[in-house]
Amino acid sequence: MQNVQLLIHGQSVNSSSAQTFERISPIDGTVASVASAATLKDVDKAIESAHRAFDVWSKLSPTERRLRLLKAADLMDQKTEQFIQIGMRETGSTATWYGFNVHLAANMLREAAAMTTQIDGSIIPSDVPGNLAMGIRVPCGVIVGMAPWNAPVILATRALAMPLACGNTVVLKASEACPATHRLIGEVLLEAGLGEGVVNVITHSAADAPQIVERLISHPLTKRINFTGSTHVGKIIAETAAKYLKPVLLELGGKAPVLVLDKANLEDAVNAVAFGAFFNQGQICMSTERVLVDDQIADQFIEKLIEKTKTIEAANPLQGNYPLGVLESEKAANRLRLLLEDAQAKGADLPLGIHIQGAMMQPTIIVNITQEMKLYREESFAPVCTIQRFKTDEEAIQLANDSEFGLSSAVFSQNIVQALAVAKQIESGICHINGATVHDEAQMPFGGVKQSGYGRFGSKVSIAEFTELRWITIQTTPRHYPI
Repeated sequence: MQNVQLLIHGQSVNSSSAQTFERISPIDGTVASVASAATLKDVDKAIESAHRAFDVWSKLSPTERRLRLLKAADLMDQKTEQFIQIGMRETGSTATWYGFNVHLAANMLREAAAMTTQIDGSIIPSDVPGNLAMGIRVPCGVIVGMAPWNAPVILATRALAMPLACGNTVVLKASEACPATHRLIGEVLLEAGLGEGVVNVITHSAADAPQIVERLISHPLTKRINFTGSTHVGKIIAETAAKYLKPVLLELGGKAPVLVLDKANLEDAVNAVAFGAFFNQGQICMSTERVLVDDQIADQFIEKLIEKTKTIEAANPLQGNYPLGVLESEKAANRLRLLLEDAQAKGADLPLGIHIQGAMMQPTIIVNITQEMKLYREESFAPVCTIQRFKTDEEAIQLANDSEFGLSSAVFSQNIVQALAVAKQIESGICHINGATVHDEAQMPFGGVKQSGYGRFGSKVSIAEFTELRWITIQTTPRHYPI
C-alpha cells in the first residue's frame, strides 16, 4: 500500500484537513493507496507556489531548462520498475503497459527539452516608417494539467512536459484512481532539480472533485488549462473555463473506426485490430471500437479475427505475464455487461460470448451491430470491437463518420491511392494507413475533432497552446503624429 501526500513547493504535506481517501485495487479489492484529500486551501497554496516559482523558472536560459528536463527523463527511466508496481496495483493493467508508459513519457520529456530553443517569433512588416514590429511568444504563467488513470504516466507527463519547456509552471491534478502513480511523476521532476514549486501535485477524493476543479480553473493566477479524459467531464471543464475566460486544451473520448477495404492485407489488418481493440483492455482513447470491413472479404476477416482473439487472455497481472490485465473497476465491467447484453438482445452476434468476472473481462467481438444498440454510439472503453459490413468505399466513409467522436482512425488497403483517398474523408484528428488506431509518439500533433476535443498536444505544435503571442514594436526613427 502506498501513502500519498500532496506535493506543494517541493514539500510532501498532508491535506490541511488531514482527510484521506483510498484507492481500491481492481485486481483483488485490497487498498492500493491512501492519498491526501486536498482542500480548497491546499489548491490555493499549490497555485501560489507555482506562481512564485514562475518568476525563477521562466527566467532560466533555454539550455538550463533543457538540461533539467533531460535529467528528469533519465530519472523516469530509472524508476520504471517502481512505476510498474504502483501502476499495476492502482489500475490493474500489465507490466508491459506501464513499462511502455514510462518509455513514452520519458521521451515526451526529451522532446520537450528539445523544444526549449524552438519557441521563436517573427518580424512583421509595418506600414509605419522606422517601426520594427515583432510577434514574440512568452510563457503564460501557471498551467493546470488534469490527467486520467488509463495511461497514467504518459498522459500526466504530457500535461506538463511542453508547458514546462515553454517556461510555465504547473499544478498537476492527479486522478483519484491513481494518486500514487501521478505523485511519483512529481517526485521525479523535483529530484531532477526543476525547483521548488515548478511542479505541484494535488490529489483529491472523488466527492471533492467538482469544487477542486472549479478552484483550479477559477483562481486568478491560473492562466491556462489542459485536460485529458471523458467527453462528459471535458464539457464541464470547457464550460467552467469559458466562465472565467481561460483557454483550455481538451483531449477527450473516441470511438475509433478501422476501415478494411477490399484490397487490404488481412493478416496485417487482423493483427492491428486485435492490438488496437484489446491492448490495455481497450482502455485507450484511441482504441479500435468499430471495424468496418468490405463485404467481399468480411467472412474471411471475421474468422481470422476470432481465431486471433481466442489467443489473447485477460488475467491477474501480478500472477503472470498475461497479454491483458483487468478493467479499472468492477463498475466499468458491469457497465460493459449491460451494453453487451443490450446488443445481444437486439440481434447482435457475439461469437466469443460474454466472459466477465469481477473487474476481469475477456476480449470479445460483436458482429452485425446496428444503430438501435447502445454500443453503436457509446464509447465502450473495454476489450471489445464491433464489426459492420459495407459494399462501397463511400458507404465505409459514411459509416466511419457516423459518430460524435473524431480522434483516431485507420484504413487498410494495399492500394495506397485508394487508402489515402478514403483517409482524407474521415472526420478524425488522426488517421493511420495500414497501421493500428493506437499509435503515439512524443513529436506528433495529437488531438481530435467533434466531441473528441480541440487543440493539439505534441512538441512544436503545442507551443501555441502554452505561450502567449505578444506584439512588440521598436520605433527606430522619429515618428509623425497627427496631433
